[in-house]
Amino acid sequence: MAGNSGGPWGGGGNKGGNGDDDRNRGGGRRPGNDGPNIPEIDELVNKGREQLRVLMGGGGRGGSRGPGGEGGGGQGPQLTRGTVGLGLLGLVALWLFASFYTVRPEERSVELFLGSYYKTGEPGLNFAPWPVVTREVLAVSTERTIDVGASATRRDPGLMLTGDENIVDIDFQIVWNIIDPQLYLFSLADPPQTIAAVSESAMREIISQSQLAPILNRDRGAIADRLRDDIQASLDSFDSGVNVIRVNFDKADPPEPVIAAFRQVQDARQERDRLQNVADAYANRVVAEARGQSAQVLEQAEGYRARVVNEALGEASRFSAILAEYVQAPDVTRKRIYLETLEGVLGDVDIIMMDENAAGGQGVVPYLPLNEMRRTPAATGGNN
Repeated sequence: MAGNSGGPWGGGGNKGGNGDDDRNRGGGRRPGNDGPNIPEIDELVNKGREQLRVLMGGGGRGGSRGPGGEGGGGQGPQLTRGTVGLGLLGLVALWLFASFYTVRPEERSVELFLGSYYKTGEPGLNFAPWPVVTREVLAVSTERTIDVGASATRRDPGLMLTGDENIVDIDFQIVWNIIDPQLYLFSLADPPQTIAAVSESAMREIISQSQLAPILNRDRGAIADRLRDDIQASLDSFDSGVNVIRVNFDKADPPEPVIAAFRQVQDARQERDRLQNVADAYANRVVAEARGQSAQVLEQAEGYRARVVNEALGEASRFSAILAEYVQAPDVTRKRIYLETLEGVLGDVDIIMMDENAAGGQGVVPYLPLNEMRRTPAATGGNN
């Protein structure tokens, strides 16, 4: 051990040896330094290469230490069947992990064979042999929203021109989902942008055919239903695979710079409508009263006509009957007519009967108060 004092790096046998040989063996000392030997950079690089070669299955440069001791002639680690089998099992596990995938109930998958459509995966565990078959998983039942108008982008407010040449500021929201994943992936390059453009175009067409007042007041529901149908028809013509669930009509107002004047106009229109309704109610009442009065006068006239005609017919019938009796018995009929006439004339007259005495004078004859006795108790009850 004393003769081998060249240091841990396998230096020469004496200190006075050739410096170049010492450096080649890695055991030289730096000039003027009595400390431990430091390996050179080249030797470190060579050692790293040798270790890499050993890991790759090759032998050492000068023979490696075997299990039997120093300087043995054993070989380094070699690739065996077990190592290859483990590697293959790892690759198969990785391939299976990349090929099997799970689809949730609210999702559908589209499998692509070398970039082309292959099939649509159902919920559950699916198999797509990677990398030949790849997949795209889409949430089909999730409701997605797209805002159109000033609330969506302040730089592009939803100002639209109505049919009566007014401007209205409209904000609305499209709620949609995916019904055909294959068409959704392959028919549209940017589905949200396409849906937004189609929705805005359909809304502008509807507003251009409508009046301002109904848009602001009562026709929002009808406009939303028509807008949904138009958007769905346009997207179906593109084979988009998109279903429009509903349209939320968020806002329909005049432009902000003129909203104060517009409110004044609306107030004036409401006041005009109120006064017109009051006038219509008064006119309806007066017309109804006039019609009622005219109907009453007509009924009275009709009643009077019928009464007079009936009385005339009755008098004529009575005269005809009297004439027939008169023809049969003229004297009797004449006397009866005379008596009936006196009864009609004198029936309501108070009569006092006077009688002449034998000397030719006149005297008052007592009489019964028949007129008083004929009066009704109601007429004489007030005097009691």
